[in-house]
Amino acid sequence: MPAPDSLAGPGPLAVATWPETDASRPALAVPVGSVEQHGPHLPLDTDTRIASAVAGRLPGLVVAPAIAYGASGEHEGFAGTVSLGSEVLKSVVVEYGRSACRWSPRVLFVNGHGGNAPALAEAVALLRYEGRDAAWLPCAVPGADAHAGRTETSLLLHLSPGLVHADLVECGDVRPIADLMPALRSGGVAAVSPNGVLGDPRGATAEEGARVFEQMCARAADAVHRWDPDARGMLR
Repeated sequence: MPAPDSLAGPGPLAVATWPETDASRPALAVPVGSVEQHGPHLPLDTDTRIASAVAGRLPGLVVAPAIAYGASGEHEGFAGTVSLGSEVLKSVVVEYGRSACRWSPRVLFVNGHGGNAPALAEAVALLRYEGRDAAWLPCAVPGADAHAGRTETSLLLHLSPGLVHADLVECGDVRPIADLMPALRSGGVAAVSPNGVLGDPRGATAEEGARVFEQMCARAADAVHRWDPDARGMLR
């Protein structure tokens, strides 16, 4: 069931005072991202930026500061990547949920990095088993490419155009992700794509990014309105 409108707080959690938070008891949207390579043309915090932007558009939820590091071991062949790993991320999310739910009636983890999904599923399933109203959802749209390709490049051209190095945009490995999985599992992204791109970002535009972002936000808002977590705690 959707969160009552009365749970919506006055603004982002980071700038609220504790008396304001205590009075409003807000439901929280917690962006979960990563610090990982996104090819030669996108910033390391791309996933966190996207998750934070989507979280900021969700009705009835106050946006908490992001969990900005995730499980990105497949990208550790590239400088700049910092991965906590799935087990540590799972522990962080569990302890975050246990703590936040002492005063927040509902916590939604908004995930911007696919590699975080196993940890989020296990953590949120445990939080729900313990009786806490927690859930998670991915920032996703049908037809998106895998990594640092046209989808993410368009999104960043819309959300943070000054951080996209347009002169460095180049094609990566465009094979279907299913064909790449054996090599990805054994050697990470560097084993299949020397530039770190899975897809072709050439032709990406801010206009396309705006359309994708609106679709992403609409799907997420619909899921929040239904508030129907599956067995893994992911909103359907």
